[in-house]
Amino acid sequence: MDGLDVPVSSGTDLSYAVVPVLDPEHTYRATWTALDCRFDDGTWLSDLEAVDQYGAPATASGQGGARFLVPDHWNLVRIGLDIAAGRRIDAVAVVVAGPPDVGPGPAEVWFDDVSVGPRPAPSTPTGLADLVDTRRGTHSSGAYSRGNTVPAAALPNGFGFLVPLTDATSHRWMYSWAAHNGEDNLPRLEAVGLSHIPSPWMGDRNQLAIQLAGDGGDTPDASLPGRGLAFDHATEEAHPHRYGVALERGHRVDMTPTDHGGVIRLTFPPGASTGHVLVDAVSTEGAGPDGPCDVRIDGDGRLVGWVDHGSALSVGRSRMFVVGRLDRPVLRHGAADGDRRHARYATVDLGTGSSVEVRLATSFVSTAQAWHTYDLELAGRTFEQVEDAAREAWQERLRVLEVADASAEETATLYGNLYRLNLYPSSQWENAGTADAPEPIHASPVLEAGPSTADRTGAPVRPGEIYVNHGFWDTYRTCWPAYALLYPHLAGRLADGFVQQYREGGWIARWSSPGYADLMTGTSSDVAFADLFLRGVALPDPAGTYAAGLRNATAAPGPDGAGRKALAHATYRGWVPDEVAESVSWSLEGYINDAALAAMARGLAADAEGAERRRLLDEAAYLDQRASGYLHLYDAETGFFRGRGRGGAFAADFDPDSWGGDYTESNAWNFAFHVPHDGAALARLHGGPDGLEQLLERFFARPERADRPGTYTSIIHEMVEARDVRMGQLGMSNQVSHHIPYTWLAAGRPDRAQETVRTILARLWTGNTIGQGYLGDEDNGEMSAWWLLSALGLYPLEIGSSRWAVGSPLFPRAVVHRPGGDLVVEAPGNSATTPYVHGVTVGGRALAAPVVEHADLEGTATLRFEVSDEPGAWGRDAARTFPGERPRPWCDVSGGGRWQAAGRRAGPDLTALADDDHADAVDLPPGALEWRPGEHASAGDLVAYTLTSALDGRDAPSAWRVEVLLGDAWTVVDERSSERFPWPGQLRPFALAEPIPVGPLRLVLLEAGVLAEIELLIR
Repeated sequence: MDGLDVPVSSGTDLSYAVVPVLDPEHTYRATWTALDCRFDDGTWLSDLEAVDQYGAPATASGQGGARFLVPDHWNLVRIGLDIAAGRRIDAVAVVVAGPPDVGPGPAEVWFDDVSVGPRPAPSTPTGLADLVDTRRGTHSSGAYSRGNTVPAAALPNGFGFLVPLTDATSHRWMYSWAAHNGEDNLPRLEAVGLSHIPSPWMGDRNQLAIQLAGDGGDTPDASLPGRGLAFDHATEEAHPHRYGVALERGHRVDMTPTDHGGVIRLTFPPGASTGHVLVDAVSTEGAGPDGPCDVRIDGDGRLVGWVDHGSALSVGRSRMFVVGRLDRPVLRHGAADGDRRHARYATVDLGTGSSVEVRLATSFVSTAQAWHTYDLELAGRTFEQVEDAAREAWQERLRVLEVADASAEETATLYGNLYRLNLYPSSQWENAGTADAPEPIHASPVLEAGPSTADRTGAPVRPGEIYVNHGFWDTYRTCWPAYALLYPHLAGRLADGFVQQYREGGWIARWSSPGYADLMTGTSSDVAFADLFLRGVALPDPAGTYAAGLRNATAAPGPDGAGRKALAHATYRGWVPDEVAESVSWSLEGYINDAALAAMARGLAADAEGAERRRLLDEAAYLDQRASGYLHLYDAETGFFRGRGRGGAFAADFDPDSWGGDYTESNAWNFAFHVPHDGAALARLHGGPDGLEQLLERFFARPERADRPGTYTSIIHEMVEARDVRMGQLGMSNQVSHHIPYTWLAAGRPDRAQETVRTILARLWTGNTIGQGYLGDEDNGEMSAWWLLSALGLYPLEIGSSRWAVGSPLFPRAVVHRPGGDLVVEAPGNSATTPYVHGVTVGGRALAAPVVEHADLEGTATLRFEVSDEPGAWGRDAARTFPGERPRPWCDVSGGGRWQAAGRRAGPDLTALADDDHADAVDLPPGALEWRPGEHASAGDLVAYTLTSALDGRDAPSAWRVEVLLGDAWTVVDERSSERFPWPGQLRPFALAEPIPVGPLRLVLLEAGVLAEIELLIR
């Protein structure tokens, strides 16, 4: 592009959008590209030291080397031209450099929106909430995720969301940055609405759309083409406390949330005397025979009705009741024209103004409760008062972090990530009392519901707070530790809202949307809440929290979506068999959860006495050894954790690059390090820290090519996102891999962890201003929490413990403001070129290893890093003994012998007691059951035994003693009384006071009962 004459002054920017197309060879050649400017003095921009908004050199080589550009996607590049102030641009050229290690070849690159002009003036925020752009992550689809978020205006951990709808028929991707654009390449606002969406993959429920129509006529057209209004993203204001947008033909929509509803302001073109308000269903997914909704606007301006629909994964949802008021007189109302058969309208008299406000309140309990909530949250409050209250609620959460020297992009990422962390989980409780004396109630999502009426739910209504909208497989890794660090006063309350599910339904959902959705592997609320406990968070019901986890770990699973799959086999053999989909993932997540529960049991035992203390210590010992079950899955021949059949054989065919099968949303490579609770043992499996280092080197060197779909049969979005991470096999775009960068610590290479983490922080949270901001799904705040914690130089690698792994902080100074005292993280002189850590002190005390106790970060504390641009030796030797070294799994020898009723010629068949299957149970009278080892029974020291209750809930014995044959005499080695088995199919462990050589043994029942299995455990 020649013949230009564009002046450059201080404050001038060059900006352009670019799509580098990925070449078939995956050289990423097209990302090594840039626009270059020639100035009137003959120099080029590439001759100067210009950088883009992320600090990367503005040259083609600089752009390619920085690896910020994502292939096959629009990328916005903005370059400050202050360095060329006073010159004039006379030409612009496209430059493609190509990777230095790849030969020449063609590159396909698309450019658009090229401009040279004044730098956009920085906004003047009223508060921190104004720094949040809730549209981050919306430039996404089911084929590729840059976050897969929704621009929700809501209160922190609120009951519901207010969202703009660019597709007012979708219960999944209801707002998209560009996917729904019209022929003019502009999006259409088809409505704004009520939402409870936890994730587009889970789907929404109980949606309701509100839209304005102001083009005259007695009855408005509610069809989507008829009511959709084009807009430009530049006119949007998308913040947590407010969403607003200017629409075509002079229309405008603004909305601000309350906890259970909000205010929607619909503004019509100047001069309009009347306007139409539309209310409509969104999706009809999951609707019953009564349809998805029945909402009307009456002549007195009251809006009232119900909504009852949801995605297939919206398990446990119930009818939502909606009430509201319009603040303008209603002239006409009724069914709208067009093809939207559930749409209703009201024509309002605008008087001397140009807008109408719709105030909405919702309830899952009843219409009466919705009106009660309306009075609590909306009555007598202006739009501005509601907005100010919402802004202050977010200010309270966002002010927790304050950092120095953050760029504009980093600031947007920081506060955008805090918003996402605090958006979920969602409350599902309502206040039946007053503002001063609240009475929490809720429609239970975990109890069986009856039919609802037009005014009252069919779900059981229970007292107390309950929280929903959370996938623990995603969030346990970072969200809950982040709550413990940033919001310790809040974390326990949120956790107890899920323990309420256990108190009502007997289980905590694996994926609460809102009830027991059968999705993802592991009962990861176990480790999430144990981690809170171990970090000193005050749980309202620690015993109940532990009991919920213990049931997951030791009792037969409940309804679909609750408990651990194939637990019967995993309990007695040590692994989930490969006939179960994602078996390796189920197994490995189980070991992580067991380790955390063991630690929690020990912590509870410290404050317990008598039989309760003994029970907790027995359970801790049992769960602790079971947490080493990954040894069952390790295949020394291939060096990977692999699926095993019921008989123990590894599958004949194995490709570590292949996705799916035994692995959840990944492959064997990314699960090769899935022992975060035992870094030392992981290293030992590979011959020690040096062997683990070599494996990590191979992992980061072997590129993911997204060409091995495995059992997925087709390429899924996680594959291409992992490919575009461009860090070998690291699927950093998905939660399962988020601990791997810190696994370098267990290999004795903290320097590699530091450089890897800082690279990820710099590269994978880009595109904030064009609806991107993430690479991969931002699930319920987890990806945001990874960034927040890593930016502080901390990571919960040994999840389910009181320890933090120490990484490399992003800023020279960060302050965590907490009621109990500020945590200051200092790294003097820190910059993008100083990722390496040469020393760390906490409270002035030097740390020898890259590990710090959570207790050292509580109260008023300072964590100080010495950083450098060169790798150092700090922490290397200490990191080689990273915490771990759990006991090996115990071995059950009961099947190597024979049980019989002692002293009786006839008695029940006891074969089922040692068949490694709790499906069959045996009625046992009082008396002795004798076990004698067979010829091939394993030798060793007996350390514990387990008893399993019947699946049908029949009572197990409550009192017994264990005797062993010493010489010619039976000697009592364990005695129990008043024991309970709270759940059907529950295994209970009982540890001996001292290990004894295994041999003839008697279980003497002091009363009758039913048992399904007996194990004799040796080590």
